[in-house]
Amino acid sequence: MDSIVFHGFSTDLSFLRSRSPPTNLVFPSRTRIRPITATAVVSPTDEGEAKKKGSPKSISVKPVYKPTPRDRELRTPHSGYHFDGSTRLFFEGWYFKVSIPKCKQSFCFMYSVENPAFPKALGTIEEVLYGPRFTGVGAQILGADDKYICQYVKESNNFWGSRHELALGNTFVAEKNAAPPNREVPPQEFSRRVAEGFQVTPIWHQGFIRDDGRSSDLRTVNTARWEYSTRPVYGWGDVGSKQKSTAGWLAAFPVFEPHWQVCMAGGLSTGWIEWDGELFEFENAPSYSEKNWGAGFPRKWFWVQCNVFEGAVGEVALTAGGGMRQLPGVNDRYENVALVGVHYNGTFYEFVPWTSTVKWEIASWGRWQLSAENDMYMVELEGTTQEPGTPLRAPTGEAGLTTFCKDTCYGDLKLQIWKRKYDGSKGEMILDVTSDMAALEVGGGPWFSSWKSMARSPELISRSLRIPVDVDGFFNVVPFLKPPGL
Repeated sequence: MDSIVFHGFSTDLSFLRSRSPPTNLVFPSRTRIRPITATAVVSPTDEGEAKKKGSPKSISVKPVYKPTPRDRELRTPHSGYHFDGSTRLFFEGWYFKVSIPKCKQSFCFMYSVENPAFPKALGTIEEVLYGPRFTGVGAQILGADDKYICQYVKESNNFWGSRHELALGNTFVAEKNAAPPNREVPPQEFSRRVAEGFQVTPIWHQGFIRDDGRSSDLRTVNTARWEYSTRPVYGWGDVGSKQKSTAGWLAAFPVFEPHWQVCMAGGLSTGWIEWDGELFEFENAPSYSEKNWGAGFPRKWFWVQCNVFEGAVGEVALTAGGGMRQLPGVNDRYENVALVGVHYNGTFYEFVPWTSTVKWEIASWGRWQLSAENDMYMVELEGTTQEPGTPLRAPTGEAGLTTFCKDTCYGDLKLQIWKRKYDGSKGEMILDVTSDMAALEVGGGPWFSSWKSMARSPELISRSLRIPVDVDGFFNVVPFLKPPGL
């Protein structure tokens, strides 16, 4: 049981053959407008202004770029790009979020690459040899007021990813007479070479994308441009300790796909985002990143994430997710899995099926309830929303990058943690916080009614995953054997 479920995408669309999307995952076309009160908001005078490269003239918060250091602190396992060069079904997806409490707005950046062994759409002969494959690179942003932008191309020849570090980028449109970058470059060089595209590392993120018109049924923006730096606060584990693989050490092997890794449970970001001409500036804004990869995804899933809380001193970060995934080598047989992870005051409170019991009841939309306990702690959380949600795309085997989940960043959330008494009852309360800026998601399906279930690993798997195997440390001794991504 190495791969729980990510904020993820689903490639099992068989239940949608008679209805797409299912009627209980109807995606409304509008979201309640919220007043924007960012630190600074400006509007370009015309479309030409929006096309200019570099920082907006009126910007007051200027992030400082630093190259990604080697052996950086808080690096998690599986930070790198996992593509091994083979022609097997494969995709990798990344998620980066910045929340701005002052104006109660969030920006979620989602990148994906599909079947990169084929740098462009397959021809007839390739389809005969390998079967139908969807290819390409996508960039999506769920931004202020839950508005949306998406840019996608079928070619991946201008995509790059670091083999062992959280660093990636893509050039959708290069500047005239300029070659697209194939690695991290300083921001000035990026602006000189890339007209439309992005690059992101653990401590730097910049880009400019233009909506490609594929989302006419949604509330979209025309352009987005951004540049910000990040100081990681939490990886996935106790501060000062070796960081963990989110789904256990078996994630180093291609079983129980998809794999999932929270790369930065919490960080503080400084910079700016220009969202269809409106400028949002921020300093030390809570931020987050995660990723997943593999050949396929859970049949359906849920996800909760939040870094903005009231009621506590210091940084609090929550990630919870669960899903129904197909067992390897077994057709039409699935299992339910889930986890809850909380970072607070430098300590990681981890509730995973091989050490804990995780229970949940998730409505088709509007309510997320989870509880979990292990030998030492107990946690409960409840997320709700009155927002209609915004549909997001996901790379699927059956339809490529297509709409298959629904999100909002305006969730109300209550999170509580207690010490567990010897008799199994609640003891001393450790954390009691609330938020109105939680990210909430449901995906896949079918969602005909509320999903109520629990996860607890079989004893044999639990014992295996509790063995303290340092896969990353082993391959550091023999780096020439280290697989991509780890």
